[in-house]
Amino acid sequence: MLARHPLGNSGLTVSSLCLGGNVFGWTADGRESFEVLDAYVAGGGNFVDTADSYMFHFPGNEAGQSETIIGEWLASRRGRDDVVVATKVGDHPRYKGLAPSNIKAAAEESLRRLGTDRIDLYYTHFDDESVPVEDIITALDDLVKAGKVRAIAASNIGPERLSASLAFSDREGLARYVALQPPYNLVSRYTYEGDLRNVARSEGLACIPYFALASGFLTGKYRPGKPVDSVRDLPGLAGGYADTERGTKVLAALEKIASAKGVEMATVALAWVARQPTVLAPIASARTLEQLPSLLAFEELRLSDAELQALTSASA
Repeated sequence: MLARHPLGNSGLTVSSLCLGGNVFGWTADGRESFEVLDAYVAGGGNFVDTADSYMFHFPGNEAGQSETIIGEWLASRRGRDDVVVATKVGDHPRYKGLAPSNIKAAAEESLRRLGTDRIDLYYTHFDDESVPVEDIITALDDLVKAGKVRAIAASNIGPERLSASLAFSDREGLARYVALQPPYNLVSRYTYEGDLRNVARSEGLACIPYFALASGFLTGKYRPGKPVDSVRDLPGLAGGYADTERGTKVLAALEKIASAKGVEMATVALAWVARQPTVLAPIASARTLEQLPSLLAFEELRLSDAELQALTSASA
């Protein structure tokens, strides 16, 4: 069973694996999504991540369909209070950017699709440097004061704007970011490691990394010169790592350790990222029930210092 941890001082307690909802309504239909959600909760999970824009960037999809499926699942299971729901604002085609009016209008639409009266954790999806951080934080604070959002967080933001946001919250006594969601995994480390992680560490923010499995690349499915019939076999997604020297080295290190431990490569990859400083709960998604056990298993996997270092060195 997945362990639970406090999410800073938000009052929220979340499982050590956050289930990504980006596949719901995209590569997983409604039935498959319900099955994965049910199995995740049965395994001790309570932390589900989505966004108001998922997955309109891919042909045949509409923005908000992930939120809609999660909302239907919550209604059918009558377990709203047992699940921490995180969603995001700023990338929906009708609600682009982080202007205060946009944040508030988008929140109302997310609440409607999710069929709930509050969003547990509300992320700014991408920073919008055209809007002062003071305006963004004030709008988010208004939602918290109205009871429509419980806690706020940021995704895809630079260290300077993050620091400025936190300083404004502290100075004015307004809602403060409690978590940070950057892309972070064995083949994509340096967006986060460095100044951004230093801010998270010094300010007490929990890191909830997305792409923890590099869009599935770290499962071992995508190999150099081996085409895969998957929408993720693209240069900007999992397929983009397959022909890189780093990708090759990381897969070799993962495969060696996974074989020695008798576990899946995905389990090892999640165990590595979960052990990194500031990380509270990596995000990973499962399209089918068969993909979920290797994700849930990471917490029970004990990697030695030598194994952790081997992975870190391979990914350098």
